[in-house]
Amino acid sequence: MTNPLRKYSETLFALLRIVAGLLFACHGAQKLFGVIGGERATAPLMMVAGVIEFGGGLLIAVGLLGSIAAFLASGEMAYAYFSVHAPQSPWPIVSHGELPALYAFLFIFIAAHGAGRLSVEALLAKRGKSAARGPASP
Repeated sequence: MTNPLRKYSETLFALLRIVAGLLFACHGAQKLFGVIGGERATAPLMMVAGVIEFGGGLLIAVGLLGSIAAFLASGEMAYAYFSVHAPQSPWPIVSHGELPALYAFLFIFIAAHGAGRLSVEALLAKRGKSAARGPASP
């Protein structure tokens, strides 16, 4: 069976990466700046989480150092799930751990996949290849 959406897979992956990265950055903005309905974090661990979420989310969204940022973000979300949510209940729906669990798996997928063709990384790679070829002949 053919998948009619397959031809859009790179665009849809980029959209997924951008939306997830920006939403994740919003969580970091809440912790770091006390904006978007959040309170500014004062606990050192929460401030580190804010940096990972804000900075990592933006890097994931634009596709720059995306695999590294996504790997760190996945680890942070796994830590959040197992340290905060899982002790409350083995069921994520009961412990309100669905979002950290989903982010953890999404970001580990992005880390493994890479930023994709529609990213700053791809743009820089394309520029590097054209610069390596040298100037065009007249």
